[in-house]
Amino acid sequence: MSSPEKISIPQKLVLGLQHVLAMFGATVLVPMLTGLDPGVAILSAGIGTLVFHSVTKGIVPVFLGSSFAFISAISLTLNQFGIGAVKTGIMATGLVYIAMDIIIKHVGVEKVKSFFPPIVIGPIIMVIGLRLSPTAIDMLKVDGAINPNYAFVASIVVITVMIVSIFAKGFFKMVPILIAVIIGYAVAFLMNMVDVSAVAEASWFGFSDNALRSIITLPDFSSAGLTAAIALAPIALVVFIEHIGDITTNGAVVGKNFFEDPGIHKTLMGDGLATMTAGLIGGPANTTYGENTGVLAVTKIYDPSIIRIAAIFAILLSICEKFTAMVQLIPSAVMGGVSIILFGMISAVGVRTLVEEQLDFKNSRNLLIAAVIFVIGIGVTDVPITETITVSGLTLAALFGVILNKVLPENI
Repeated sequence: MSSPEKISIPQKLVLGLQHVLAMFGATVLVPMLTGLDPGVAILSAGIGTLVFHSVTKGIVPVFLGSSFAFISAISLTLNQFGIGAVKTGIMATGLVYIAMDIIIKHVGVEKVKSFFPPIVIGPIIMVIGLRLSPTAIDMLKVDGAINPNYAFVASIVVITVMIVSIFAKGFFKMVPILIAVIIGYAVAFLMNMVDVSAVAEASWFGFSDNALRSIITLPDFSSAGLTAAIALAPIALVVFIEHIGDITTNGAVVGKNFFEDPGIHKTLMGDGLATMTAGLIGGPANTTYGENTGVLAVTKIYDPSIIRIAAIFAILLSICEKFTAMVQLIPSAVMGGVSIILFGMISAVGVRTLVEEQLDFKNSRNLLIAAVIFVIGIGVTDVPITETITVSGLTLAALFGVILNKVLPENI
């Protein structure tokens, strides 16, 4: 069912909406935590995704949304210097991605690939999903404890995804996430977990005053902007390995080698230009989204045009306050249930990578590399480098995996 010609245009529209729902919660959470405008974040995610696809020949089914790696730096910069300085800092971050693209293009993709063999990539993919798993469980908690009502709604969502994925026929089999969200939303509404007053008060079209100010404010190229660039731009170096992991995961799900075509330098260029575009209009830095890769794994529909449809939906919906309010009101229990499936699927893809490569775990070398990646990747949260820059456990795990793969002898 993954070939474009088997899917009608109306079906593609519904599939695109499903991808919008998958990315929506995380994309609006970043601006809510930093003080940026959620509507602008959705707009920049949609535009950024289209920019990414234009650079990568339209063959990589990736959706770009708000990056969590920049939360603390953006929040501090916004409070100290304002939105103009934040814009400058995020645009500088995009330039770092582009510089890295040029370097990789010069040294060659094969040299880059040599640092990321299956024994490194498989565990990293597993860690990506496992690191996200606490987020899914946290969505079911109230005051630090799992709420029984939330757990019940999440269970309905998980069971719905399973039933639709296994037993549904035809088009319904392609949209298990969308169906599960609708059913979960309805159950939550009947349990008085949804307050629709915000939807009634929202206007149909237009940006909020805060969004308009964010869009029209010019980047600040004064000393404040330079300070912001110094604070934000180095974070791009930190998340580089995460980009490698995300693109590898996406390729593993789809069954294609995106390192070679369109090339990892192209995906970095796309990410960089998308982030610069986001910075220009006042959105957070963009990054490839595991949630949407999880949707690909569940539905087995890999048509990149559906991601572009989702991007167009995001752009249109960013100026529809009623829809934005309605989606923001999706109970965390519903999104928690969806996330359990999506994040679990990502980890399962990592397992599949190891199985398909027939790696021998009787070999101590393979055991040691995987063990270090698992413990550091899951056990370490964030390591502060400066007041604004942190290194994630995933980045450290990947770094240790790369080093161990190069220094440990082959036969041990």
